[in-house]
Amino acid sequence: MSKQGYEQIGVAMTCRSYDEYVRMFDLKEADLTRGTVLDVAAGGSSFTAEANARGCSAIAVDPRYGSGIQEWIREAAQEIDSSTAKLAKLADSFDWSYYGSLEKHREGREASLRRFAEDAIESAGIDRYLDGRLPNIPFNDNQLSLVLCSHFMFLYAEQFGYEFHIQSILELMRVCKPGGEIRIYPLIALNWEPYPELESLMDTIKANGGTPERLPSKLPFIPGSNQFLRISL
Repeated sequence: MSKQGYEQIGVAMTCRSYDEYVRMFDLKEADLTRGTVLDVAAGGSSFTAEANARGCSAIAVDPRYGSGIQEWIREAAQEIDSSTAKLAKLADSFDWSYYGSLEKHREGREASLRRFAEDAIESAGIDRYLDGRLPNIPFNDNQLSLVLCSHFMFLYAEQFGYEFHIQSILELMRVCKPGGEIRIYPLIALNWEPYPELESLMDTIKANGGTPERLPSKLPFIPGSNQFLRISL
């Protein structure tokens, strides 16, 4: 682990809300209503539940969804306990202007998990929460209008190498429709350093017909997490 940053072994199953997604990806209503939205490596986030409740068409994919609903809920609840303890030790490093306090941050995670759990149970059999992992996810070519990936790609740079990121980006481009978009946040690793291969990765995106650009994020919290990557197809 680096001298600075957030310590994490394995990939965390985090719980984030619809409003957090709107802010981190600077989403507008038109972005969410032009077709099906996919949340990749969604974990226990309630974005999919809240988006569908608002009349959008949203689905989520995560490798943990193959283990059963109750196991998802248990693991996500444990992650809230673990992450809150870690954040408490690093509290002075974060920008709390959105969340307000560590206690409110935890309350938001717990509320997101409850909404996620309710929707996962109620929608069982609807294929809203699908088992799948990058760099191969279970969708057809040109199927989705907007693909979102929060707190997975780039963040776990020490665990997943450059080739994984190339393959994953190309996979997201494969499942996204022409005229659609892919948005990835944040552009830093767990050590809070910028993802070092981003420029090379952007060249690969261009070579495969995508238009990448770094845009401002509106969710201040993690040091250096002020941008997201948008890939237009």
